[in-house]
Amino acid sequence: MVEITDAAKTKIADIFYEEGNPNLKLRTFVQGGGCSGMQYGFTFEEQQNDDDFEFDIGPTKMLVDAISMQYLTGAIIDYKDDLMGSSFSIKNPNAETTCGCGSSFNVGDDFYDDHHFSE
Repeated sequence: MVEITDAAKTKIADIFYEEGNPNLKLRTFVQGGGCSGMQYGFTFEEQQNDDDFEFDIGPTKMLVDAISMQYLTGAIIDYKDDLMGSSFSIKNPNAETTCGCGSSFNVGDDFYDDHHFSE
């Protein structure tokens, strides 16, 4: 399960309203890269895959693919707007280390022992 705070839901709803496309969904994913080894990504798309996990966000949905979900289980997605700027952030209990900007992370070796990844 992934938790989405009310602040993040509100910002996502605002973005979808501005886009004006009721078929869009927010895709949240994890991919290799970033300064800590893995990085978070967000994109908008209309297509939903059979293996996607689906979360309600007000008038739309957030999608997470099966592989990314293994890394994001238990994560909290938030949106902050303060003097330092505005951005989405992810508090991930699976991350052993994170970079200073919070957009990339690394999991420990034990994570791979406990999780089996399929191609």
